Amino acid sequence: MSSSRLVDDVQSPDETQTNELTIKKLITESHTTARSKGWWDEEVNIGEKIALMHSELSEALEEYRSHGEKKLYKGPDGKPEGFIFELADTIIRIADLCGQLDLNLEKALQIKMEFNQTRPYRHGNKKI
Repeated sequence: MSSSRLVDDVQSPDETQTNELTIKKLITESHTTARSKGWWDEEVNIGEKIALMHSELSEALEEYRSHGEKKLYKGPDGKPEGFIFELADTIIRIADLCGQLDLNLEKALQIKMEFNQTRPYRHGNKKI
């Protein structure tokens, strides 16, 4: 896949796509892939898994600082690189953990999003 194709695929909506990625499918596929690659062969510390989620966000920050939010490219090994892909890696890690722990992320997201709609404007008087 060329770099321009990579950009087109990520930045353009595909109205012809019928195989939508649901949250449940994201969790199943992320966890199945992680298991098949050996990431759950041994007992895992949940704190370490959360730290790895942090590391993906740190990589996203570095991509943003170096290349902005829109630059997409492939690494020497063909790995998709760029800000959006680091965000995707974060979500994949979260989905994988939810798969391992059998957590209903979709329902949690629905509940949290509904609650957030009830919160006051800039609740907590925080600056950021």
